[in-house]
Amino acid sequence: MADQLHVYDNVLQLIGNTPLIKLNRITKDFDGDFYAKVEAFNPGHSSKDRIALHILEEAERKGVLKPGDTIIETTSGNTGFSIAMVSIIKGYECILAVSSKSSPDKIDALKAMGAKVYVCPANVSADDPRSYYSVAKRLHEETKGSVYINQYFNESNIDAHFNTTGPEIWNQTNGEITHLIACSGTGGTISGTARFLKSKNPNIKIIGVDAYGSVIQKYHATREFDASEIYPYRIEGLGKNLIPTATDFDVIDSFVKVSDETAAHSAREIAQTEGLFVGYTSGAAIQGLKQLEAEGIFDSNSKVVVIFPDHGSRYMSKVFSDKWMRAQGFFDSEHNEEVQTIEYIK
Repeated sequence: MADQLHVYDNVLQLIGNTPLIKLNRITKDFDGDFYAKVEAFNPGHSSKDRIALHILEEAERKGVLKPGDTIIETTSGNTGFSIAMVSIIKGYECILAVSSKSSPDKIDALKAMGAKVYVCPANVSADDPRSYYSVAKRLHEETKGSVYINQYFNESNIDAHFNTTGPEIWNQTNGEITHLIACSGTGGTISGTARFLKSKNPNIKIIGVDAYGSVIQKYHATREFDASEIYPYRIEGLGKNLIPTATDFDVIDSFVKVSDETAAHSAREIAQTEGLFVGYTSGAAIQGLKQLEAEGIFDSNSKVVVIFPDHGSRYMSKVFSDKWMRAQGFFDSEHNEEVQTIEYIK
């Protein structure tokens, strides 16, 4: 009798159980121990695999999603890729409204996964008919047999991380985690993970990373929406010009804001110090960590987990492109343009 094959039935069985990797060089002068939860190890290369699978299976369980239906969603790229991947396996059509701020790499990846993509202007208000929120709603109304995921206002977004990311981090640190640092876009990752961790130890500090140009930090502090906080910024999948109900502000202790430029350089630094090729929001998370360390909030007993949301391959035309960095004015006396390391043999 042949031995049983050790195989997976499909790619969806690889979602979750991502590794926790100790940070060494980038944090070498910091007090405490620092670890990265590297979500690029998901098959869709981001943490959004978790919510795509959970939300669609919940919709199936409730009878909202039926065979032959079409999935519609707003996305800065990662959620769209994950939904497209799950849709392929489960046999659904997929239509995505994408922010024009999304890197060309992300948009090309969505097309490669068979999704129909609508690219919408990023720097318009959420209620503008051209915004990716409004376009997704319109497509849902116009498409018979469609289901709008609406990740920004879907409680299942939080549940996915309460059920998976939170328990994984708790178990991987043997319950010794003292701080969680995570970027906040829809808020599902930080909120679900925080809910679980706080249920185990309410003294764990949960710190969100926001972008300059976003309303999230100020709303957390004041519970008031301040449109004057909004202005264009470049980081994808971080911050918002609206308040998502998928963010549980009560379980987040504080926020730190980071700039486009420092986050971009930090993403490059992660690759060159830790050998981890991760994305723009991972750079934002590490930049937030640096700023918090400078404030002296960590000590020798701190065990800090930073969530790295996605893979660097999604940003080849942005933060890992010298041409793009130059165009943004991100090279200066402190951060010089990298020395040419490619030599062509003729």
